[in-house]
Amino acid sequence: MDFIKELTWRGMIHTMMPGTEEQLAKEMTTAYLGIDPTADSLHIGHLCGVMMLRHFQRCGHKPLALVGGATGMIGDPSGKSAERNLLDEATLRHNQEAIKKQLAKFLDFDSDAPNRAELVNNYDWTKDVSFLDFAREIGKHITVNYMMAKESVQKRLNGEARDGLSFTEFTYQLLQGFDFLHLYQEKGCRLQLGGSDQWGNITTGSELIRRKLGGEVFALTCPLITKADGGKFGKTESGNVWLDPRYTSPYKFYQFWLNVSDEDAEKYLKIFTFLTKEEIEGLAREHAENPGLRPLQKRLAKELTVMVHSEEEYNAAVEASQILFSNKAQDALRSLDEKTLLDVFEGVPQFTVEKAKIEAGIPVLDLLASETAVFPSKGEARKMVQGGGVSINKEKVSDPNAVIGADSLLQGKYVLAQRGKKNYYLLIAE
Repeated sequence: MDFIKELTWRGMIHTMMPGTEEQLAKEMTTAYLGIDPTADSLHIGHLCGVMMLRHFQRCGHKPLALVGGATGMIGDPSGKSAERNLLDEATLRHNQEAIKKQLAKFLDFDSDAPNRAELVNNYDWTKDVSFLDFAREIGKHITVNYMMAKESVQKRLNGEARDGLSFTEFTYQLLQGFDFLHLYQEKGCRLQLGGSDQWGNITTGSELIRRKLGGEVFALTCPLITKADGGKFGKTESGNVWLDPRYTSPYKFYQFWLNVSDEDAEKYLKIFTFLTKEEIEGLAREHAENPGLRPLQKRLAKELTVMVHSEEEYNAAVEASQILFSNKAQDALRSLDEKTLLDVFEGVPQFTVEKAKIEAGIPVLDLLASETAVFPSKGEARKMVQGGGVSINKEKVSDPNAVIGADSLLQGKYVLAQRGKKNYYLLIAE
């Protein structure tokens, strides 16, 4: 596989330094991509960069994933209007280990292949460098004029940030340049990958290597991922879409991809999956013929949920999604874990009921009209039960004298009431 050709048709190249393609055609090349370790999980904003590393390795080259332990202690001004929180070493180490586990789903770290991936942390080679050594060995090679001309610096200086640009952040591009220099010397790294907002920092590194050692290195960036409607990619009302199920459940992760627009779905299939050009074109034709079936979104959601979580989690997410639309979902409903249950029914009206009353057995009409306000009156509840319009835990209730007991509690504390086809209520026993 040809790395540049692969990324080009996928729309994953924004800017590339001259000579990059020739370097990759000539020999197995080592490249690195920096990852911010300010959390103990990656989110989908990191995915484009991670996919670049995966394609790089699949094309026979050697990827280095750099966790920015040192740079994470400072904060990168690129695309930011405020400084980041600074992290202590114990937090950084914890975050690094968590990130490596996630990256191992995409990259081969463990084989004896010459192009196996490596995880490096710039804190390891930065922590013992004194300020005087850094100023003498690194700072003297890059002029302030050169650093000031960077777009990320200019934006901060021209009023995007309330408090201007700190010296700490101003030095960020030198630290990132030092990373490139170190990896060039120690690992033979000739290429840096990153998002388009990193171009200024990356070129500072290539300039440092040229001025200090006379070496030639290369750079390639991917575009920042956008949504067709101009909204920010990867953000939901509840924040980032994380790869760690503790922060974003597999169900919610699956739902995020399932709900992207038609235009975005085709673009995201190219960027975030390993489907071939022919497969994606085939799905696009299928979608054009019957957009209501949403084959692009379904395949996108499947590929990513299986890759980030597992086939089992994907199947569970599909099953959970169908609970709302299926009348035969009692077993699936009972098999949901509490987090997924709450995710599926997020936003539906909730009522609290005394647990002891349900455990003792409570008439269904009392539960729905007296203990809660699912119905305004018992009479209305009775009428709808008799008409077949009421379900408890997706099972129709046909007897107005039915009693709801402890065996109806999902996860020991929830009852799902349904009035008509579309009105759901989550009753919480406390």
